[in-house]
Amino acid sequence: MTATEATQHGRTGESPIAPAAEPQPAPGATPPRRPPLLAKAAAELVGAAALVAIVVGSGIQATELTKDVGLQLLANSTATVFGLGVLIALFGPVSGAHFNPAVTLAEWWTARRGGPGVTLREAAVYVPAQIVGAVAGSVLADAMFGEPLVKWSTHDRSAGHLLLGEVVATAGLILLIFGLARTDRLRFAPVAVASYIGAAYWFTSSTSFANPAVTIGRAFTDTFAGIAPASVAGFIGMQLVGVVVGLALVALVFMPGREVTE
Repeated sequence: MTATEATQHGRTGESPIAPAAEPQPAPGATPPRRPPLLAKAAAELVGAAALVAIVVGSGIQATELTKDVGLQLLANSTATVFGLGVLIALFGPVSGAHFNPAVTLAEWWTARRGGPGVTLREAAVYVPAQIVGAVAGSVLADAMFGEPLVKWSTHDRSAGHLLLGEVVATAGLILLIFGLARTDRLRFAPVAVASYIGAAYWFTSSTSFANPAVTIGRAFTDTFAGIAPASVAGFIGMQLVGVVVGLALVALVFMPGREVTE
């Protein structure tokens, strides 16, 4: 749950999610500084918490306002689109606005192979921060609506077609983010990523979790957006498969072109 504008990050100084677009300092001016790792971790924690609070809170609100499942999903997806876009724009310059271990691991893998992305040390800090934030966001949403703060979800999502939906949703997200990076169009990431997640709510059978941290967080609430703890491992496993598929598609579709000689 996974993305933005200017940041300095990783080995090369750029994040595949948040493009480096820092202006050159004027002569004599203090050069821009990279955010400290603590600030990046805080951005990931707060961003993941806010994202899950939006997903769970809007789901609770929707079920209180209507009994129509279609309208409930429409309200839930609309709130998520707007909320995610804002969070990416806000926290992108600090951490890259991952909010998603799948994206963080994909970035680390590309950095390991010489591309832009987070270092192993950053990834080791980001992932726990994202998970803690996601759980906190779920508890916060329940608290706001007077629900039990922690109540394990009973919403079983273990069917095979739902697992396939998670592979598709996650692979598409990775393809989008890293495709934008390869084509130097990351300025569109807040709108593009949020729009994709909104669309994937509807075209995937799983309603597009596409994020291991969000999946864990949503197990803590027995509401519209919840997922049964027994279904969490399967979803996360398929999301990791989606990361591999997504990176393979990026390598295939956006492979470097050959130089033209006359």
